[in-house]
Amino acid sequence: MSLPRRALLAASTGLTATLLLTACGGSGSASADLGSGSAEGGVAPDGTRVNLTADQKRVTAAKVDAIAALVPEEIRRRGTLRVVDSVNTVPPLDFRATDDKTIIGVEPDLAHLIGDVLGLKVELDPVSWENVFVGLDSGKYDVGVTNITVTEARKEKYDFATYRLDVLGFEAKKGGSWRITGPEDVAGHTIAVSSGTNQEKLLIAWNEANVKAGLEPVEIKYFQNSSDYYLALSSGRIDAYLGPNPTAAFHAVQTGETEVIGTYSGGGDRVLGKIAATTRKGNGLVKALAAAIDAVIKDGTYAQVLKRWGLDGEAVRSSEINPPGLPGAE
Repeated sequence: MSLPRRALLAASTGLTATLLLTACGGSGSASADLGSGSAEGGVAPDGTRVNLTADQKRVTAAKVDAIAALVPEEIRRRGTLRVVDSVNTVPPLDFRATDDKTIIGVEPDLAHLIGDVLGLKVELDPVSWENVFVGLDSGKYDVGVTNITVTEARKEKYDFATYRLDVLGFEAKKGGSWRITGPEDVAGHTIAVSSGTNQEKLLIAWNEANVKAGLEPVEIKYFQNSSDYYLALSSGRIDAYLGPNPTAAFHAVQTGETEVIGTYSGGGDRVLGKIAATTRKGNGLVKALAAAIDAVIKDGTYAQVLKRWGLDGEAVRSSEINPPGLPGAE
């Protein structure tokens, strides 16, 4: 699906508003910074309580026999769905609960919904980002459910079943007039981004276009973890941090000191970025994953999960198998 850049920007602004109304929590380890609220979680600006404990009381879905029958026989016999996610992300995607051990967030919730429909017990294994793909390649994991963007390069090795829109956010100190709507707006600024991500590739591409047009280059900074990025932002060593918009907006609510100054499709200006359940190409699982996602969209449990994490604006109407992906990226 191809959309003009400004249409993508307009479509994604509702997500920021939604998160600002409903999201609250910690960064990295949820137990570290809960802000206001009880020991069970934080309190959002509208009074909504967010459960950050290990006892998630997750939304559940019913098994659908016809869809479960689509699962490859080896996985059906095993009875488990081995799901990998990245432990280095932050609320509301995948992060540690107040016990500093249990992985919670929208991604684990959606993984468990898929498992419910397929009649499989979900075995969730949190690893570093680079090991997500190592584990998929080796067959250690059946599927990755961890904010993985569909790209044309990845489609050569993996099959995708989409379940969320991919929206990126620029987070900066609160109260300034700087806003980002396109490449020219980042010229001359110092911006942090995580290495090896699609947002890094987007920022590099923008910088190259700016330099070619005679604009000032971007100074790109890299740090080890989210707390380092936020410390650099608060101290003025960077002007903004580019990452997944859900995490940026979630963090902005928690601190009250930052804000999202621009959003952009994770697919760039040529395609609408999509987040997808990712499985090794040709292993026969992707049709079952897509059908399971469609089933929970239809029965309403998908919407319940997105709403509890403030991600209503990232909902998809149906799951697509291997749609057009971000070009020129890994």
